[in-house]
Amino acid sequence: MLCGKLSCPILAKAQSIVKHAPLTSSQIVQGSTPPGVFVGRIGYPKVYVGPMVPPYFGDTEILDTPELWIGKTIDEIIDYRFSLIRGKTLASVFDAEAEGKLILTLQELAMGKHPADSEATFARQPRNVLLLSEDTQPFGPSAPLKSFKVSQIKVDRRIEEAFYDRDLKASEAVVDLYNEGVLVTRIQRAFSLGMFGLSKKRKLVPTRWSITAVDSILSQELIGRIKQYDTIDEHRVYSFENLGNLFVAILMPERWKFEWIECWFPGTTWNPDQRALAPAIMGDWEPYWGRKTYPDIGGCYYACRLAVAEKMNQEKKQASALVLREIHPGYILPLGVWFTRESMRAAMRSEPKKFDNLHAALNYAMSKLTVPLKKWVENSALLKQALFQKRISDFMLGHND
Repeated sequence: MLCGKLSCPILAKAQSIVKHAPLTSSQIVQGSTPPGVFVGRIGYPKVYVGPMVPPYFGDTEILDTPELWIGKTIDEIIDYRFSLIRGKTLASVFDAEAEGKLILTLQELAMGKHPADSEATFARQPRNVLLLSEDTQPFGPSAPLKSFKVSQIKVDRRIEEAFYDRDLKASEAVVDLYNEGVLVTRIQRAFSLGMFGLSKKRKLVPTRWSITAVDSILSQELIGRIKQYDTIDEHRVYSFENLGNLFVAILMPERWKFEWIECWFPGTTWNPDQRALAPAIMGDWEPYWGRKTYPDIGGCYYACRLAVAEKMNQEKKQASALVLREIHPGYILPLGVWFTRESMRAAMRSEPKKFDNLHAALNYAMSKLTVPLKKWVENSALLKQALFQKRISDFMLGHND
């Protein structure tokens, strides 16, 4: 391939477009929306909003529910995304409470528990704009929206109650819905449409931002809980492999700290030069008291933090967590931060290997990874702290002898 990857992402996109081209040849599309909505970020505070509708009826929930995508191939996931046709209408982010017909319809749609039959009429035939970039996430055909109708919405009363509670803060609504078992994706969807929060303060939130905001709110809530628990009694290593990605989480019997480090091999999205001599490594971390700045590594930090905090809260334990991710050339497209969250959830559901000391845990962790320990230590605040403190401890023990 010209891009130097094992499978060309541009061709993968093109093949999906061709597959669905006959289904998008009309300006009117009828189908069961998963439900799916989208809020753009370009031009903020004036952004494009609209529904996402496939050109067929039935159980389409999987098309916009990342919680169901673990175990699926990249081609299948791209196919899900290209099955959804986006209608676009320009709106102000302050329109969340303006009671405009489209926004109200989308908000009602976001309350839905199941796919809903819908009809979208476009100003022109939907078409794909195939950007020659491997960094863009896959999206299906789009066109300016003229009208949108939806019927048979079965509302989730939990989301509906949060929507109509104008005295409930947005962060409180997010936590309450999560505690009641609402999928994170569905909470993020409603959050993006400005459906939570105090009266007169609600705004539309670009989809990308809403995903990270919900991951951040939920993980911070869980971290507050787990800080009240005892630490684990051993060192643990969790691992999971998914679509050319290796995830390894090392949990240490200490108070809460968290670090997320990514290693992109040559020929991958963030290290595209096949001639590069070494993988590109980047990461961020937080001490016990947390961090005040947005991590340079982006929203995947909070997605991973949520998955780890969920596991600790489930066990009513706390630990210091170091999560390492290797991205190999088989990962042909960045699929979004959901991929990190759901992959790490899968990792944390697996049975961990347990060890009496950090060195044994690291030796096992390195057997799952390609990059040598030295490189991880060079880029890890937690490893430097743990190994340095271990050396001081050893010195003191030896001195006392």
